Amino acid sequence: MNNTKVVSFDNIKKIIEKERKKDKRIVFTNGCFDILHAGHVSYLIRARSFGDFLVLGLDSDRAIKEIKGSKRPIIEQNQRAIVLSALACINCIVFFDKNDPENLIRQVLPDVLVKGADWEEDKIIGAEFVKKNGGIVKRIEFEYDISTTKIIKRIGNLFYGQK
Repeated sequence: MNNTKVVSFDNIKKIIEKERKKDKRIVFTNGCFDILHAGHVSYLIRARSFGDFLVLGLDSDRAIKEIKGSKRPIIEQNQRAIVLSALACINCIVFFDKNDPENLIRQVLPDVLVKGADWEEDKIIGAEFVKKNGGIVKRIEFEYDISTTKIIKRIGNLFYGQK
């Protein structure tokens, strides 16, 4: 995959330093983004609106299996990255292997850390670190009642459910 938006954990710090020299406000969010849907896109556009440069921490296939179980992800990580890279609101994508993005957040040191409003602020990984270093945490209400899990269930019902 030749995707210039996907960067390694080792290179993200250098990229962020260059953007800070341009006075860019750095935003970070993370997630699985398994089957990309309108809720994801709306969320990512709103996350980007809090700054100038959006870094997306993308759960690796291994991390998703830990979080969601052995049947997930539906779409493997490189394909998810290709689809997400097509979104203009995303500047960089960094895979992470653990279901805990704390190390990545420490590398990026965002001005704004964004998560869904379904997360209480005191449960958001990296929130304390970001605030301690002068950043802020934003929680976004979901605009659509949709999720990858609901999509999977709907597909299952179409093929295996009631006739």
